[in-house]
Amino acid sequence: MKLNVRVNRKRPESMTRQIREQLNALIDAGDLVAGTLLPSERELANTLKVARNVVRGAYEQLIDTGRLRSEGRKGRSVKAGGSKKKTTSAKKATKKATKTTKSRKK
Repeated sequence: MKLNVRVNRKRPESMTRQIREQLNALIDAGDLVAGTLLPSERELANTLKVARNVVRGAYEQLIDTGRLRSEGRKGRSVKAGGSKKKTTSAKKATKKATKTTKSRKK
């Protein structure tokens, strides 16, 4: 599958973030529908000319937010009803980080 994803090395955002946001936009626009298999990490990394861990990071972040699911050796696909809501564990981590930051400010 050919994705319309680009990486600009001159932008201040990390390449992982750029990929994640573009994939999110494609899912929101309906260009990537539920069940669509994404290219492998290696395939997308080679296409974008970035390190494989850059793509892995973007995919893992989208899995953590409930937008993608991992199907083992089959690959990663768009999750049905993928919501932008934070998962419970992500909420807890954010809440904990906020408490830590507040306690340091005192």
